[in-house]
Amino acid sequence: MSRHLLGVAIATALTVTLTGCGSGSSGSGSGSDEALEIWIRQTPDSDSAKTAQRLAEAFTKAAGVPTKVVALFDDFETKLQQQAAQRKLPDIVINDTAQIGNMHTQGWLTEVDRASLAGGDKLSDLAWKAATAADGKTWAAPFSAQAFAIIARKDWREKLGMDVPRTWADLAALAKAFTEKDPDGNGENDTSGFVIPAGTKRGYASWYASSFIYANGGDFLRTTGSGTFAAMTSDPRTVEAVRFLQDQFCTAKTVNPGAVSNDTTVTHEVFEKGQGGLYLTGPYVLARFVESIGTDRIEVFPVPKGPSGGPGTLGEGENVYLMAGSGNPEGQKKFAEFAISAEGQRIGMNKDNNGAIVRLPVNSEVDLAAERKDPRWKVFQDAYPDAVYAPPVPNWAPIRQTSADSINSAWADCGMDVQAEMDTLTTELTRELQGQKAS
Repeated sequence: MSRHLLGVAIATALTVTLTGCGSGSSGSGSGSDEALEIWIRQTPDSDSAKTAQRLAEAFTKAAGVPTKVVALFDDFETKLQQQAAQRKLPDIVINDTAQIGNMHTQGWLTEVDRASLAGGDKLSDLAWKAATAADGKTWAAPFSAQAFAIIARKDWREKLGMDVPRTWADLAALAKAFTEKDPDGNGENDTSGFVIPAGTKRGYASWYASSFIYANGGDFLRTTGSGTFAAMTSDPRTVEAVRFLQDQFCTAKTVNPGAVSNDTTVTHEVFEKGQGGLYLTGPYVLARFVESIGTDRIEVFPVPKGPSGGPGTLGEGENVYLMAGSGNPEGQKKFAEFAISAEGQRIGMNKDNNGAIVRLPVNSEVDLAAERKDPRWKVFQDAYPDAVYAPPVPNWAPIRQTSADSINSAWADCGMDVQAEMDTLTTELTRELQGQKAS
């Protein structure tokens, strides 16, 4: 059986299973007097997990609904699959916006009535767009948003007497200086310009490259009609962005060693250890780096506009997903309403401290500057209006993964022709879209 047909069969089976749960018993076993089970994709006992616990406790105090928070990070989606197969999905899942298609096509989600959700009119339209699936219906409540920017070693840049980059050429020059001019002053050739999570796990190579692609006016897909798309990875602007980064890996050699195998967990540590000085990432690690590196040593600046397009970076965030089969739909709705409220958003933001689960608030009544005194957050906030979310295809996950495999190959193999590889990727993505009936 082909991978696509196998996926359809599994999704169909899970949908039938969950429909059975919802029509008979609770999928999670949670009645109205039992704890509302909330899963969040965070490392157990981390600062972020503790913030989620505080959010749940505040909700319980306000609404009288008991809760149980489960923080998981490794193999999060796999463990959800296992729970679905056992008819024991949690009541609530707080997860990436990009997972909406995958979760919806498997029949895991309950539709959200935007008009009847208290506080829904206070949320930004861009955030609501990220809670909308390919069928045009809303399958989540927006919870957190983020755009991307570059966190850099300010002390290194100032020591070398260089300006904040305004173009890709400026950025490449700064990366080269960080690599070759001993910015940490230890007399060793042990620093790099870029630190990049360029591995293929969870599609990280594609995830990282996307901000450069969007900043250059490129994309992975383009809309061709209502619910239909076409691959555009052969577009010159997309190719130019991938080639720019291949040059950093292969010609300038300004990327940290081992990057093509690294995920974000490793890359965070590479940056913290002073092994590289330019990290394009989201705001969720800002407080961590302020604490571990020192506030005076780091700065944040926008991703420079590419030579053929921009501005624009990847747009992401988390949604509150109301899972199918719950025995407590009223409690699910109440939690979603609390999470999007000004109080819930402020708790999730966690001020300037490490452990924020709301990066940029989606509620218009929350003033980011009043909650966070670090002005570097504003760089991310200013980038958000031009942020590009994953398109509402039925399932974005295989598209991101296929793209990551291809882009990673172009960075790992310095002899590879980027245009040819992107042409091949376009063919593969076209096939995937056809399989999803989204072509």
